[in-house]
Amino acid sequence: MLRLLPETGPQRVLAASNLVYTVGSGLYLTAGVLYFTQAVHLPADQVGLGLGIAGLVALAVGVAVGHLADRYGARGVYRGTLVVQALATASFVLVDSFWPFVAAVCVAAGAKAAGTAARSPLIRHYGGDRPQEFRAHLRAVTNIGISLGAVLAGWVVQVGTLTAYQIMAIGNAITFLACPVILALLPPVAPLPATGGPRWIALRDRPYLLLTAIDGIMAIQFKVLTVAIPLWLVGTTTAPHWLISGTMLADTVMVVALQVRASRNVNSPTAGGHAYRRAGVAFLVSCSIISLSAGVPAWAAATLLLTGVLIHTVGELWCSAAGFEVSFALAPRHATGQYLGVFGLGVGLAEAFGPGLLIALCITWGRPGWYVVGALFALTGLTAPLAVRWAQAHRGERRTPPLEPAEKAPAA
Repeated sequence: MLRLLPETGPQRVLAASNLVYTVGSGLYLTAGVLYFTQAVHLPADQVGLGLGIAGLVALAVGVAVGHLADRYGARGVYRGTLVVQALATASFVLVDSFWPFVAAVCVAAGAKAAGTAARSPLIRHYGGDRPQEFRAHLRAVTNIGISLGAVLAGWVVQVGTLTAYQIMAIGNAITFLACPVILALLPPVAPLPATGGPRWIALRDRPYLLLTAIDGIMAIQFKVLTVAIPLWLVGTTTAPHWLISGTMLADTVMVVALQVRASRNVNSPTAGGHAYRRAGVAFLVSCSIISLSAGVPAWAAATLLLTGVLIHTVGELWCSAAGFEVSFALAPRHATGQYLGVFGLGVGLAEAFGPGLLIALCITWGRPGWYVVGALFALTGLTAPLAVRWAQAHRGERRTPPLEPAEKAPAA
């Protein structure tokens, strides 16, 4: 835990804000859907449809707000998105039918995506020489916060009353409101001047868009742990059901302990491409092992599932480190928010379509589907080094763009 503390004051402010934010996120991730289905009594298919609509809204908002953060200052824009997300989350207590639900979750999801994009210039500015490594610190902190939120959500689910769920929603909103207060301690970041040319340059950067697609396909691996493995374990294997929590705990502990270390050696776009490739191989091995857990005794199924999850988490560490590296290193400084907003489109698409794809292949089709999913990850990982080389060639083999005039070293 001490090693996760960032080195500088601004980094610690961002980390503290991230911890508070993710405690609230952990509450919602664990019990949010249950709130709308069990407490508000919306049909599950309506909840799924509304969340899908919200996901599409979020895809569009992230890029636009990232551009605003570049042009008008990231700290102010980021704090504004947190306030909007807090108000939208608090409005969950007023939801009593489908369309108010859609409106609330669309605003909340859009503000979340906008905040992720607006925060990126802050991470780059205050991340020191290696903002990618600082992003790894934040991911480790994120897992701690989500775990704490999940523990609190366990009480809500156990009580199961409307009042308990409403307290959860208000508590979630309070954590989001606390973040702008914490961020007031962060010195503002002056926006860098645009360098001319098209306004939406990230959407014209074809190599970067290809890397966004690659990262999006690889991001489906997050849903393997939260969607495919629980359904497979319960419906196909004889493993004890408590192992669902055990696999999530093992993954969380490994990420907290090892994400920063795994990111240190991924220190260039080329290394990021190779990390994607290693991750794809790890996911292929993991999926193959998990598929073997059907039709065997409970002890063997549990052993295979836990082994598969541990290998999967190693791939997750490499995949995340690769995404941190290529997304920052290949984005020009003056358009960091816009570029990182575009890069977030891949993860957004994985959030929207990943669960359905995994259910169709791994659960409905069964064991062959696991091999197909693993092969999809492996083949995608193999393309990453080629895409990175194309992106580097597109920038004249430079790791990062030249510094803006205001950032050049003063003359002697």
